[in-house]
Amino acid sequence: MNINKTGFTSIEQVTGQYLNKTPQINRGNSASFEDILKQQFLEKTQVSELKFSKHATQRLSDRNISLTDEQLVRLQKGAELSSEKGIKESLVVMDEYAFIVNTQNNTVITAMEQERQGENIFTNIDGAVFV
Repeated sequence: MNINKTGFTSIEQVTGQYLNKTPQINRGNSASFEDILKQQFLEKTQVSELKFSKHATQRLSDRNISLTDEQLVRLQKGAELSSEKGIKESLVVMDEYAFIVNTQNNTVITAMEQERQGENIFTNIDGAVFV
């Protein structure tokens, strides 16, 4: 009896279909590996604007700290440098101010003047940047 003529598949045919199957490559996307890699790198390195938490905003207000545009740029640069080095919670020291920045969220958590008495202890940071 010839199984192939009856419309049934043989065990050998089924084995060939499922066990020796080569992966199908989707050729629908014409982007090269290099293009995809560059796009992923650009998405990771795009700089988002530095945000201030509610707590940090309150501290800036309470302590009469106002930052110039130039200082904001430097603070952003400090956060970027921290992130590049793998620091998650960074102390960024700039002029007479100190900021704790969560680099994963690109958010300033708190801010203070360096000269304040009794507040020169920084906890829960894993790096510091001076800008």
